[in-house]
Amino acid sequence: MEQILKDKVAEAILHLYGKEIDKSQIQIQKTRKEFEGDYTIVVFPLLKYSKKGPEETSKRLGEYLKSDFKEIDGFNVVKGFLNLEFKTEFWLSLFEEIFVQPDYGITSFGEYKDLYMVEYSSPNTNKPLHLGHIRNNLIGFSVSKILEANGYQVIKTNIVNDRGIHICKSMFAYGNDKWSKNEKPSSKLKGDKLVGNYYVKFETKSKEQRNTIKNKWANVVIREDAGILKKYNKDQLSIYFKEITNKLVNKDFENEPVRVLKEIKSELQTKNIDGTIKDYIICRINCQIYSTLYINRAQKILQKWEMGDSSVLKLWEMMNEWVCEGFDQTYKRLGVEFDETDYESKTYEVGKKLVKEALNEGILEQKKDGSVWADLTEDGLDEKLLLRADGTAVYMTQDLGTAVLRYKKHKFKEHIYVVGNEQNYHFQVLKLVLKKMRYPWADKLFHLSYGMVELPEGKMKSREGTVVDADDLIDEMLITAKEMSEELGKLNDYSEKDKEDIFRKVGLGALKYFILKVDPKKNMTFDPKESVDFNGNTGPFIQYTYTRIKSVLRKAVDLKINWLNDGLLNFPLLGKEKELIKLIRLFSVVVKEAGSNYSPALVANYCYDLAKEYNQFYHDHTILREGDTGVRNFRLRLSEMTGRVIESGMGLLGIEVPERM
Repeated sequence: MEQILKDKVAEAILHLYGKEIDKSQIQIQKTRKEFEGDYTIVVFPLLKYSKKGPEETSKRLGEYLKSDFKEIDGFNVVKGFLNLEFKTEFWLSLFEEIFVQPDYGITSFGEYKDLYMVEYSSPNTNKPLHLGHIRNNLIGFSVSKILEANGYQVIKTNIVNDRGIHICKSMFAYGNDKWSKNEKPSSKLKGDKLVGNYYVKFETKSKEQRNTIKNKWANVVIREDAGILKKYNKDQLSIYFKEITNKLVNKDFENEPVRVLKEIKSELQTKNIDGTIKDYIICRINCQIYSTLYINRAQKILQKWEMGDSSVLKLWEMMNEWVCEGFDQTYKRLGVEFDETDYESKTYEVGKKLVKEALNEGILEQKKDGSVWADLTEDGLDEKLLLRADGTAVYMTQDLGTAVLRYKKHKFKEHIYVVGNEQNYHFQVLKLVLKKMRYPWADKLFHLSYGMVELPEGKMKSREGTVVDADDLIDEMLITAKEMSEELGKLNDYSEKDKEDIFRKVGLGALKYFILKVDPKKNMTFDPKESVDFNGNTGPFIQYTYTRIKSVLRKAVDLKINWLNDGLLNFPLLGKEKELIKLIRLFSVVVKEAGSNYSPALVANYCYDLAKEYNQFYHDHTILREGDTGVRNFRLRLSEMTGRVIESGMGLLGIEVPERM
């Protein structure tokens, strides 16, 4: 309709003023609720063609459109805005066209040939999924379904980050006889949570070690701060420190720190220096050894892993399998899935090969220590590490390899990475490095950057174990849904199985909707209690509206009312009836906009607006008790169509709508 109106306005300007107009300058919008009308034309951009005032131009344009466009019933002018009102027959005819479409708003697969890849989840195998992962998965899964609804082929993909220093931290902690209890996953402790516990233990022990060093040598640090050491020549101090550390370069700090420290003390005894200076140097080296002790050991595990050490690989495979099994259980509970899953452990070698080839071609640079870097300073960024000095790969290396493998396999139209906004720089670099490597499709990579999700009490921290575990949150949502449903007291005649199914749908629906109704680009605060409220802009409110519609239709069936076969009727539409038709018509527009903007929030908030409008219609007008059979049947069809659109819209969010609540 917007396009038809634009054509008519262009035709009117040519007829009235003899001027051809660029149709992109014609602005058509929905009429605001406080004014009469269905569509509004913004007249101000047209004044340069009419050379008249806004009200005169609006009036002449309105008269022309009404005489030439039979669907227009009337118009009114509000300053520079022309409000058009369409005839009842137009809206009834439009509704009947929509009603006979079983999948209205959803484009059949294959209408477009373009293939999109959507990567989401991308977990690390050193911890279970948490609330941040939930937002990631829900956005990625919903965007995939919305793109499919727009007729595109979509491959939902996941990259499991199963190698790297963070993974080795968990491995070191689990393999440490003093820390590990030889635990195994069980029905009470999933594998991902077990491994996550050891990641937290690594960080906790590292922090404890650093604090011990800090406290032990506090007196020396205080003396330094107090300026007692200022009487000594700083250059001489540096020479002493450098002499000692140079002699210790090849010493085994990681495995024999105590013996190394004894050697340091013995070395210092040969120096004719003040005792305070000796304490100071021992303090510095002691802190250097112990503050990096655990991280160095984790780094050694990573080196052994990349060299193929059998004992390290065996431990890695076992722990990796535990975590991935745990992930799969959570994905199933959350209702998300993938068409393909890649593993960093299988793609990083491709990335390393690409980096070495680019180095040989002079695209990249190698430092004196052997590390390989991309110089992005000409692009306004800095240098980016691609291979460490010890030859091990970094996260960027893996992403390079994965991107190349995926494009070779699928030749995608666009690759969408659903990743938090803290990685904005990372994906800038990824595209730039691929361009430098002469991959022309690098511009097909798109970072769907989303904001962080927090709790009312603040940020979550994986290293400290203060995150909201995804499984725990799902459990809490189901319990909350159960408590609130039982308070309403409408499930007494349901079987326990049916009750549990409703609790699941309501609890997960509340969680998904609360997260997806927020624009992905924005940070958000998740409040479990607020999300399950049956009033307001929540999932349960929309689900309850759907069950209300299904209840009306069941009663109509019981009354043996056939509302499907009435022909097109002609009767005055009431305000709420017309508003529902308008909103239903918008569904196809919203689905396209959501696909173009990768924004499930557009669909979510549309579903709320539609549910809210239907509830007002339901409150203001009778349906089953309406005396006019034609009007009654129309309202039943209007109810059915509203329910179908709510079900489709919520389905694009991955939300189920129960038949009864």
